[in-house]
Amino acid sequence: MRPELYNALVLAYLGDAVLEVLVRDYLVLKKGIAKPNELQKTAVAYVSAKAQASFMKACKDYHWMNEEELSWYRRGRNTKGRRNVKNMDIQTHNESSGFEAVLGTLHLKNDQDRIQALFEKYVMFIEKEEENG
Repeated sequence: MRPELYNALVLAYLGDAVLEVLVRDYLVLKKGIAKPNELQKTAVAYVSAKAQASFMKACKDYHWMNEEELSWYRRGRNTKGRRNVKNMDIQTHNESSGFEAVLGTLHLKNDQDRIQALFEKYVMFIEKEEENG
C-alpha cells in the first residue's frame, strides 16, 4: 500500500480505528477491566483528542518520532476538510488528526512493531498524565 496516495483524513480515519482497538485490547487484556461501564469511562482518557494532542506535543519535545513520521503528522494536522468539531478547539482536533494519520500510515505500511512501540509510549504518557491529574 502507498499511504501517500490516500487523503490524510482517510489515514486519520484508519489511525483512529487502530488506536481504538489497541486501547480496547490494552484495557481488557492488560488492565483486566471487565465491566462495560468502566471500560467506556476508562477508554475516554486514552482516545480523547486532548490526550492525543498532548501526546503529540511530547513526541515533538522528546523526539519520540522520526522526521518521516513527523511529516505524516503534519500532513494529517494540516489537511483541510469539512470537520464538525464538537466540544473542542480546532487546534486540538487537528493535532489529534495528525497523530491518527501517523497510526493510519503505519497501519497501511504494515509496520506493527512501530505501532506497538508508539502505543507503549502513548500508554505510559497517558497514565503519567492521569497520575499528575
